[in-house]
Amino acid sequence: MTFTILGFCPRSGKAGFAQSTSTPAVGWRCTDIVLGRGLVSVQAHADYRQLQLAKRHMASGLGPSQVMKELADNDSFFAYRQIAILGFDGETAVFTGDKAYKWAGEVVKPDHIATGNVLVGPAVVQAMSDAYVRNANINFEDRLMMALEAGRDAGGQPDGQTSAAIVVYEKHEFPIVNLRVDVSLEPVAELRRIFDWFKPLIPYYVDRTLDPGSVPRYKAVLAEKNLPLNPYA
Repeated sequence: MTFTILGFCPRSGKAGFAQSTSTPAVGWRCTDIVLGRGLVSVQAHADYRQLQLAKRHMASGLGPSQVMKELADNDSFFAYRQIAILGFDGETAVFTGDKAYKWAGEVVKPDHIATGNVLVGPAVVQAMSDAYVRNANINFEDRLMMALEAGRDAGGQPDGQTSAAIVVYEKHEFPIVNLRVDVSLEPVAELRRIFDWFKPLIPYYVDRTLDPGSVPRYKAVLAEKNLPLNPYA
């Protein structure tokens, strides 16, 4: 019950995903990155165990098609899944089982996959893909956020959304963006509010992680940038 954009940007070296769903806390259980290898999403009837299995296979060197075969061979409920695997070499593999709730499907490109189920129709994933392509010259994290908003604006899910998330990695072993809205009446709008507030802090938290002594406390940074202490202040 989710719509997701997976993407990577060869120009910036960034990769990540953005997603929203009608159930709570989508950010922890459906989608993840394998550093240096690619991205994977197991949704519709998500199974965190299958996600971890896919990540292990990717980390071991299997390509998307091989990973998909391993998942199919080791999952009694494979027909319930919607799976998208995006390799950083441009190889992709997608699957939407016949027991995934309709409308369900995807748009697949070498640098991104827009995938979703329990949607109002195919216009949702098409709008996400179009937004991702159309905004190729802006910051990668903004592209993901705009693609997610495009999916929502195209109708999203018939009963609306409850949670949303955006995760972005760059060249380090930690994400530069990892934001979640676990429960909200308008989670994509709420994620946008948090994202816009957090975005100026991205370089700060990278620097603080790499060298804690090189930066002041974050409140000083916010004051210097004339930003509120939190997005609700």
